Amino acid sequence: MPVRRQLDSRFVRQDSYGDPDRDDHLIRELYQEFGGPLLRQVRKTTGNDLQWAEDVVQETLVRAWRNSAKLTWEPGLLWAWLLTVARRIVIDGRRRRGVRPREVEAPEEDTIAVPDGSDRTLSAIVVADALRGLSTQHREVIEETYLRDRTVSEAAEILGIPPGTVKSRLFYALRALRSALKERGVAS
Repeated sequence: MPVRRQLDSRFVRQDSYGDPDRDDHLIRELYQEFGGPLLRQVRKTTGNDLQWAEDVVQETLVRAWRNSAKLTWEPGLLWAWLLTVARRIVIDGRRRRGVRPREVEAPEEDTIAVPDGSDRTLSAIVVADALRGLSTQHREVIEETYLRDRTVSEAAEILGIPPGTVKSRLFYALRALRSALKERGVAS
C-alpha cells in the first residue's frame, strides 16, 4: 500500500470556512502522503501525459480537501476514494476532448496559404513545356485524347491512323511525358 501512515483526524477540515493554517496543513499532508503514488497511477490512465496527470492529481486532492469533513480518513479507504475520483476526472477529460474540436494555435499571418490559382498555372506551364519536348506523333495523341477529351476511336479517325496505333503511341507518349516531368522535379 502506498500510504505510510494514517492521517491524524485533527487535519480533517470541519467546515468550508476553516482555519487557513489547518487548511494549508491538510492540503500539504494530503499531497505529501498521496501525491506521488497517485501521480504514478494517473499517468497510466492518461497515456503517460505528465501535464494532464498533474492536473488530475491536483484536482483530486482539492476535491479530497473540500470533502474532508465527509471522508473516512483510514488510509486504505482514502486511497480507494482518491483513485476513484482521479479515474472519474480522467474519464470526464476524455469525454470533453472527444466532444470539442482539438485546439490548435493560430498560424502566423505570413504563413497562411491563400489559394490564388498560381499553383495550377505553374503546373500547366511545366506540363506544356514537357509536352513540347515530346515527338510530334506522341504530342498529337496526347492532345487529342487528354486535352480535347476524345476517345481512342475519335482520335484515330482525326489523326488518320488505326486505333491500335493510337493506343500504342499513347502508352509511349505518357511514359515519355512522365519521364520529362520527373526530370523537372514534378512527378515521382
